[in-house]
Amino acid sequence: MALYPVCVAYRGHPRLGKGLTVKPNNRSRCPINLSLEIWGDKWTLLIIRDMMFLEKRTYGEFLKSDEGISTNILADRLKMLTENGIIEQTNSTQTRSGSAYRLTRKGIGLLPVMAEIYIWSDAHLDLSDDLRNRIQEIKDDKAAFITAVAETLSKECD
Repeated sequence: MALYPVCVAYRGHPRLGKGLTVKPNNRSRCPINLSLEIWGDKWTLLIIRDMMFLEKRTYGEFLKSDEGISTNILADRLKMLTENGIIEQTNSTQTRSGSAYRLTRKGIGLLPVMAEIYIWSDAHLDLSDDLRNRIQEIKDDKAAFITAVAETLSKECD
């Protein structure tokens, strides 16, 4: 069974349910394309990773990530993630700017995708033994891992 018709089936439909509206500048109406247009670039996934697994919440914390994101790209990605409902800006007394970010339930919904990226990386990339051991914990009981992390992140949404 070919999966390509899933993408073709959305041609001509301006609204895809759950609040996602196809914009005129979308490359296509394929669900994978539409998703990647929101969270599919390197920097966006790294911000989501930092929020999910490294508990980073502030602009300054994101800037300190090992990958070295520039200030203009970081500001752009935070704005785009906020506009698309993946994260939300919150008030924080623990930062100089008075604001921080948190994942929304929609953003937490990306957790299974992120877990699969870790598992794929373990199978196809040269990773340190420490990382392989941590990924093995995900592989041993992926459902329990996703549930535990999602519950922790969801406490911030309430």
